[in-house]
Amino acid sequence: MMKLLAPLIAGLLFGAGLVVSGMTDSANVIGFLDVTGNWMPALALVMGGAIAVNVGLTALALKRTAPLFESRFWVPVRKDIDRPLLVGAALFGIGWGLGGFCPGPGLIAAAAGNLNAIVFVASMSVGMYGFKRWQAGAPGEVHVPVTLTPQTTPELPPSALQTSTVDA
Repeated sequence: MMKLLAPLIAGLLFGAGLVVSGMTDSANVIGFLDVTGNWMPALALVMGGAIAVNVGLTALALKRTAPLFESRFWVPVRKDIDRPLLVGAALFGIGWGLGGFCPGPGLIAAAAGNLNAIVFVASMSVGMYGFKRWQAGAPGEVHVPVTLTPQTTPELPPSALQTSTVDA
């Protein structure tokens, strides 16, 4: 039960932060992307604040020998920039610019009944499912492997880490 408490609290904080900062309003996102017109820098401030908090809390968390609700830390280690990453980033950016939502704010706005967000989330879901089917080359269930391996830092003994491949 306690393992579910952390994501619950994190999700509530994330959602509240998006609503309080106005990032569930697609006009704010489109205003941020409109650098040649009526540019609205609020999104940059929200992202900067989120990055600062994340960097600080991650550094603090990794000083522990293990997370609070797990026996080991699981950290991704892929750092390469490949073609799928670049194409995916471009497609994400195009969708973000056209829709005015990224996934998190889109889900929150859809849950609040915003019709544009509902259409956005439905379309995003169809696109994700369609890509996974296309990538697999056949209909049916698709598993995309994600490799997680230990992070080696002086603060983390190897016994606190584990390497594994999981299906996303």
